Amino acid sequence: MPTVAFYTLGCKVNFYDTEAIWQLFKNEGYEQVDFEQTADVYVINTCTVTNTGDRKSRQIIRRAIRRNPDAIVAVTGCYAQTSPAEILAIPGVDLVIGTQSRDQIIPLVNQYRQQRQPINAVRNIMKTREFEELDVPDFADRTRAFLKIQEGCNNFCTFCIIPWSRGLMRSRKPESVIRQARMLVEAGYKEIVLTGIHTGGYGEDFQDYGLADLLRDLDKVEGLKRIRISSIEASQITDRVIDVLNESDKLCRHLHVPLQAGDDTVLARMRRKYTTAEFGRKIEQIHRALPGVAITTDVIVGFPGETDEMFRRGYAFMEQMQFAEMHVFPYSKRTGTPAARMDDQVDEEIKNERVHELIDLSERMQLDYARRFVGDTLEVIPERTYKGAPDSGLMMGYSDNYLNVVFPGTEAMIGQICRVKLTEAGVNECKGELVSIAEEPPASRPAVNM
Repeated sequence: MPTVAFYTLGCKVNFYDTEAIWQLFKNEGYEQVDFEQTADVYVINTCTVTNTGDRKSRQIIRRAIRRNPDAIVAVTGCYAQTSPAEILAIPGVDLVIGTQSRDQIIPLVNQYRQQRQPINAVRNIMKTREFEELDVPDFADRTRAFLKIQEGCNNFCTFCIIPWSRGLMRSRKPESVIRQARMLVEAGYKEIVLTGIHTGGYGEDFQDYGLADLLRDLDKVEGLKRIRISSIEASQITDRVIDVLNESDKLCRHLHVPLQAGDDTVLARMRRKYTTAEFGRKIEQIHRALPGVAITTDVIVGFPGETDEMFRRGYAFMEQMQFAEMHVFPYSKRTGTPAARMDDQVDEEIKNERVHELIDLSERMQLDYARRFVGDTLEVIPERTYKGAPDSGLMMGYSDNYLNVVFPGTEAMIGQICRVKLTEAGVNECKGELVSIAEEPPASRPAVNM
């Protein structure tokens, strides 16, 4: 039986794509082995959001080549899309396929096997207008299923290379999304995470169907207990979306809403589509619709032209927003983006200092948020045994409002909805006590009138 090994870098969309590619190999009779083992085919799904992503991708490619010089090495993903010639210049790379035509990977592998000539299958992603249908009926070692609903982005923020690696906005047909959601529920998944490059933009390329309509249709899928949106822009949280958040008892009390900067001057230079005041009003609306909601966010530190005064204003705004967690990144210059050509680049040492300040703020806000739920009983879906002590009889999983909870339990509980009383708040994990295991969730959350 031929073997294949995978390595995925980057975002949840890449992990979804890797699972989809694995299904293609699986259907052809391949066995999946660990990446550190000898395989007949290695597939590296790359990231190019930062220079670090490019560098790490090259390191992993070379590791596969060293592991088995006779293997077929196929490289896909964002870095492959933007820099195919650079990747093919690495001795031992056999196939580069980018972020489209992944459904052709098996014929391309077979073509290489016959002809033994390197293949560059990358095409102009900007000409692609159709969503690439790649089903994933199950996810290895995961209790939350990811469901990709869209691809690409039309925003062209000045710091971002992603539109050039993923193309323009394409939404998956609603009937295809619902069909796969039902497939995942039948496979035993109780939580589905909607993901995409610009998830909140779902339906912008349709005439009469948008994200709110999709959420309403998913809410009707029998057996589905939780719907989680992986990320959504503040400008895409419409009144119709908020109405669904208000009415549904399946949508999780957790939204990841990228802020990127807390100062209006920096936001304008980034070409973001909102001001801090508009962002703040939207967050207030969400809190009214979903009491107790966890709002997490992304922040870029040290964007070109960010003065200390701008950073301080941003810090104060983030503190005011009381995020449940912030993912903090130093600005990374990406060749080809407008921001990379800006003159007033921020010193790396200053960036690092600001990053540490915001990480400290994030941890403080994260702890403050978790403390609000001590004594409450939450729904938790255990994902695995506790990594910190595998033989301790402890399980860990996420509540609907994305608190990582550790509590006594057994592996038989994995994937089941458990009611857990939170006993101790923490920054990266909280402690709890098992109350009961319940297939059916508790009574619906009360609706809040807007």
